[in-house]
Amino acid sequence: MNRRLLNILLIAFVIAAGCSYIVFRLVGSRLSATHQTTTHVLAAATDIKLGSVLRDVDLTTIEIAGTLPKGAIVKKEDAIGRGVLSNLYLGEPLLESRLAAPGSGGGLAATIPQGMRASAVKVNDVVGVAGFVTPGMRVDVLISGNPPGAANATQGTMVKTLLQNIEVLSAGTDIQRDAEGKPQQVQVVNLLVTPQQAELLSLASNETHIQLVLRNPLDTKLDKPPGTAMAQLFTDGAPPKAPVVGRRTTPAAAPTSRVYLVEVFNGSKKTEAKFAAGEEKQ
Repeated sequence: MNRRLLNILLIAFVIAAGCSYIVFRLVGSRLSATHQTTTHVLAAATDIKLGSVLRDVDLTTIEIAGTLPKGAIVKKEDAIGRGVLSNLYLGEPLLESRLAAPGSGGGLAATIPQGMRASAVKVNDVVGVAGFVTPGMRVDVLISGNPPGAANATQGTMVKTLLQNIEVLSAGTDIQRDAEGKPQQVQVVNLLVTPQQAELLSLASNETHIQLVLRNPLDTKLDKPPGTAMAQLFTDGAPPKAPVVGRRTTPAAAPTSRVYLVEVFNGSKKTEAKFAAGEEKQ
C-alpha cells in the first residue's frame, strides 16, 4: 500500500478519535446534569388560608432538584401545629418565613410581627369608608374634637391627622382579603401599629371621633397637614383672626394752673402777692 495513503488514514483516524472524545464528554455532562440529586421537601397539599394552623392532612412532599430554597422545611414535625402567615397554594413548598414561630398558634395573633401591636378601632359605615376597608389596605387615621385650653375656644371643633400609612390587619372577624373584593360592613377594624401609636389610638378613641381615610398602598409619603378648625370652613381656609381686646384708657390729668408771684415794695416795706393764671384779667 502506498505510504502516503497510510499517513492520510492515520491522520483521519486520530481526528475521528478526538471528535468522538469531545462528543462523549459533552453528552455525558448533559446526561449528568439531567440526573441531579433531588431532595424531598414539604409542600401544601391544598390551598391553605392565612391564619390557619397546619395539620398533617395539609402537607405533602415534593422533590426539588439542585439547591433548596432558603428556609425550606423537610420534616413534618417542624411544620405541624404552626400558623400560616400568608396564603399557601397547592404544591407550594413550605418556607420558614411563611409560617409563625413554633408555639405561637394561628389566627390574628400569629400574624402580628415582633414589636408591633394590633389596635382595635370601632367603626361605622362612614368611619369604615362604607365597608371598603379590608385586610392589607393602608389608611390614615383622622381625629376630630374640641382641643383643650381657652386659646382654641374661638376656633371650634378641629380635625387633625393622627396617624398615616397604617396597615389594616383585620376587618371584623376576617384577617384576609375577600377573593371577590366585595365590601362588607364591619364594626371593628384592627390596625397594625407600634406601642406608642397604640397609646395614641386608645386615648383618641375615648376623647375624640375617629375616621379612617383610604390611601394608595404605593403612596408611602408622610405629609404634615396643620389641621383644620371649624372656623376655617367659613374663612376660605384662612385661620381666623384673633379678636381685638379693647384697652382701657386712663383719662389725662387736668393741667395744673400756673401761679404768679408778685413782689411789691412800698418804701422799705416789701410785700408779696400770689395769684393763678387768669386772675390777672380780673
